[in-house]
Amino acid sequence: MKWKAVLFDLDGTLLNTLIDLSNAVNRVLSIKGFPTHPIDRYRYFVGEGAKLLIYRALPEDKRTDKIVNDCLALFMDDYGQNWNVATRPYDGIHEMLDIVTAHGLKMAILSNKPHELTVRCITTFFPIWKFEAVFGQRIAIPKKPDPTAALEIAAILNIPPSEFHYLGDTAIDIKTAKAAQMHPVGVLWGFRPMEELKQSGADVFLHRPEDIIKIL
Repeated sequence: MKWKAVLFDLDGTLLNTLIDLSNAVNRVLSIKGFPTHPIDRYRYFVGEGAKLLIYRALPEDKRTDKIVNDCLALFMDDYGQNWNVATRPYDGIHEMLDIVTAHGLKMAILSNKPHELTVRCITTFFPIWKFEAVFGQRIAIPKKPDPTAALEIAAILNIPPSEFHYLGDTAIDIKTAKAAQMHPVGVLWGFRPMEELKQSGADVFLHRPEDIIKIL
């Protein structure tokens, strides 16, 4: 198989965003008088969009539409101002992108983070690398693991989905890759353990970003 493209997840794959995400949610919970959570708990809250992040962080008896939406609005305001306080690329990510570029594969981004913030992350942290498409969560487009956006990216690049590697750190990413008929590759430096990725259908794992050379 001659691979032609790599589709990357963002949070937990290229960027370690956990501290800024968890701090923003915890500030909202504190404002509303709800219990906060240790940062590690957020490894299992994130990954399926901002609204579900808020829903999971709230006490079970406070998950009404009104409370969720009120907290979501506060979160979007707070995180929009504090999204890059501690967020940084994982060690080795720049080198990984150099390797992919040197091998002539096209690159794209697909995240469940709100679209505007996804674009801001890429332009801030990865300004010198070329991504053919950068998509976050957009209105009227189903979020991952629905394959719609991944297939849209394949169409934009004019590359069959079967010729994509899809790199991600959660079950959501692996399920997205399989639904889009892309090759799922689990990364082990992110938010979730190998067992979750394996159970979701990943059969190739990268322990470090530079390991990508083994699958190109």
